[in-house]
Amino acid sequence: MTDGLLLLGGGVAAGVFGSLLGLGGGILIVPLLTLAFGLPLIEAVGVSLVCVIMTSGAAAGVYLERRVANLRLGMTLELFTAIGALVGGLVAFLLPEHLLELIFAGLLAYVAVTMARPRETAPAGASAPAADGPDPATLEPVSTDDEPSSDRPFIETLSGPGYRVHRLGWGVVGSLGAGLASALLGIGGGLIKVPTMHVIMGVPLRVATATSNLMIGITASASAIIYLIRGGIDPYAAAPTAIGVFIGASFGSRAAHRIDLRILRGLFVVILLYTAWQMLQRAMA
Repeated sequence: MTDGLLLLGGGVAAGVFGSLLGLGGGILIVPLLTLAFGLPLIEAVGVSLVCVIMTSGAAAGVYLERRVANLRLGMTLELFTAIGALVGGLVAFLLPEHLLELIFAGLLAYVAVTMARPRETAPAGASAPAADGPDPATLEPVSTDDEPSSDRPFIETLSGPGYRVHRLGWGVVGSLGAGLASALLGIGGGLIKVPTMHVIMGVPLRVATATSNLMIGITASASAIIYLIRGGIDPYAAAPTAIGVFIGASFGSRAAHRIDLRILRGLFVVILLYTAWQMLQRAMA
C-alpha cells in the first residue's frame, strides 16, 4: 500500500515536470523506479512505456480536434518508428543492463545541458512544446533542396497548409532511430522526432510537436507489446505510476501560467544532473 502511494506520488511529480517543461515523464520515471524503488532497468522502461501511452492518448484527442497535428505525415513516419520500436524491444532484452544505464545517464546529461543553455523568451501567445519534445529555442530550421520530381506527388500529400515536407528519406531514418530509443530507454522518442520533422523536414515546430505527441503513444505501444510478452512490465508498479503521471500532467498543463518556469527549469537541471551521476555510478558498479 505504501509503495503504491509513493509510486503514485512519483508519477504525479514526473507528470507535472513533464507538462511544465515540455518533456515526457519517462525521462524521470525510469531513474525514479530504478534508483528509488530498486526496479530492474528493463522493468522500469516497461512501466515508463505504459505511462507514455497514457499521456499520449490524453493529448491526441486535443491535437486532432484542433487540427494542429499532421495526421498523414505522422502515420507515414510512424510505420517506420513502430518498426524501430519492435526491433528495440527485442534488442533491449539482449543488452546488458549496465550498458542501458550508461546510455540513459548520457541522455539525462544531454537533456540537462540543453535545458541549461541560454534561450530567447518565447513570444506572447506561443504554444509550449508538446510532451517529450525539445525546447523550441534549441531548434532552427535548415534550408532544404527540392525533392526529386518523382517524389513530389507523394510529398505534396504529406505537406500541410503553408509548408512543404522535404527530405522524407532522412525523416524515415530519424523515425527508425526514435523507435529504437523509445524501446531501449522508455521515452516517447519525441527528443528525436521533433528535430527530425522540424529541422530536417521543414515542418513548423507547432505542427511537429503536435504530430510527435500523437505518434509517441503508438511507438510506445509497439515496444510495450514486446515487454509485456517477455514479462518486462510490472502491473503493480505500472498502474499507480501511470495514474500519477496522468494526474500530474493534467495539473501541470493548467498551472503552467502561474509558475516561474526559470526557477523550475533550474531545479530540474540540478535533478537531471544528480540523477545522471547516480545512474552512471550504478552502471559502473
